[in-house]
Amino acid sequence: MTPKGPPLRPDREYLRAFATIMSRIEKALGPKRPARPVVACVAGGAALHFYIGSRVSKNIDAKIMARVLLDPKDLQVAYRDADGHARLLYFDTQYNDTFALMHHDTYADALPIAVDGVDARRLEVKLLTPLDLAVSKLSRFSDQDQADIRALAREGLIDARQLQRRAEEALPDYVGNLDRVKTSIKIAGRLVGAEQKKQPG
Repeated sequence: MTPKGPPLRPDREYLRAFATIMSRIEKALGPKRPARPVVACVAGGAALHFYIGSRVSKNIDAKIMARVLLDPKDLQVAYRDADGHARLLYFDTQYNDTFALMHHDTYADALPIAVDGVDARRLEVKLLTPLDLAVSKLSRFSDQDQADIRALAREGLIDARQLQRRAEEALPDYVGNLDRVKTSIKIAGRLVGAEQKKQPG
């Protein structure tokens, strides 16, 4: 879907539901084409699913770089996954990146993807890079966040040295507990390093 980043592996039906929601967001922009595309930058479990294909998130965390009036009722889609299980995907209108650890180049470096039914000249959909996705998980650093970081490392999408450097560069803009997040960075480095050692070669 994008020549710049790694191969993407979303579940086909998930991708269809995702595209439906993004097309509804595009429609909410109104009939006129904006002077520049409005950017929707996807983070969290939704971005992770695009990269690793296995963990399916029920919500889409995304920052829309414009004020858009959205109706939550239009931003949820029921679908069946590859195993035939009924699932619901919804756009989280309460998503807020204020308290996440984010590098200042996070959104500039995000990777654009093509989404069926969405005119990229009106709404440009992007994913956080695997590295910035991992960094964004260091502030909360729950068991699930740690598992997600390990999964990215297992797929060879991040390495310990790059993660530590990118995270430390993000610290000056962080508004949370610095001691806690610095500890998270060290632990994440060890987790990623352990996964790297398991890789052949």
